[in-house]
Amino acid sequence: MYHFFVKDSQIAGSQVTIAGSDVNHIRNVLRMRPGEQVLIGNGVDRDYFCVLEEITAGTVTARILSEAENTELSARIYLFQGLPKSDKMELIIQKAVELGVYQIIPVATHRTVVKLDSKKEESRLHRWNAIAESAAKQSKRVLIPEVSPVMRVREALDFAEPFEVKLFLYENTRGMRSLAESVRGIRPGMSVGIFIGPEGGFEETEVREAEAGGFVPVSLGRRILRTETAGLAALSILMYHLETLGALEAL
Repeated sequence: MYHFFVKDSQIAGSQVTIAGSDVNHIRNVLRMRPGEQVLIGNGVDRDYFCVLEEITAGTVTARILSEAENTELSARIYLFQGLPKSDKMELIIQKAVELGVYQIIPVATHRTVVKLDSKKEESRLHRWNAIAESAAKQSKRVLIPEVSPVMRVREALDFAEPFEVKLFLYENTRGMRSLAESVRGIRPGMSVGIFIGPEGGFEETEVREAEAGGFVPVSLGRRILRTETAGLAALSILMYHLETLGALEAL
């Protein structure tokens, strides 16, 4: 079933009006017809099963049949991702959204190779959020995770200050507890920050700064993972933990 997002202002009672680029996609690419069912959400907290009623060149109207199941994780997971080279960030965003991330914060660390000027960053941010929306549609997310503007390390640590759980993956793993061990205490409703370094990892000063900000260094095991792998592995562990908790509570 195809999935589309609208603003709350486009939902009036049981009627939904779709506008913009999705109209062309529905009408000319998917060639959908009145009577077909779709999922339509507000991108924040609601998804609805709907039936298409009218398709014109400018708008598509649909009628709400029922509210869909909430597919979001029970905790809010924030991925602080050190900026990687080339187009790796696009892959990270796409897969992180599929795995249930709440928000993605790109971080410029000391060892970040990518340098974005303000004009280039604005264009890149627009593309990153478009990728997040597309991934949210594909994975039937109720929420469209936001990709925030790039932050410096200090800004990111300040942003994470109120979180209940703050973890950062660090390649010097000896004597550190595993991520799996660290997530056992995470419960529904918590805010969880996961900090991933760029290629080359964190500098020692950043490690000390993160620890001073309440972040706990954790390990994913004895192997060193690439930056585009580490965050997704961490999110997979968190997703499994939270989904398992939800299944046990439902028994």
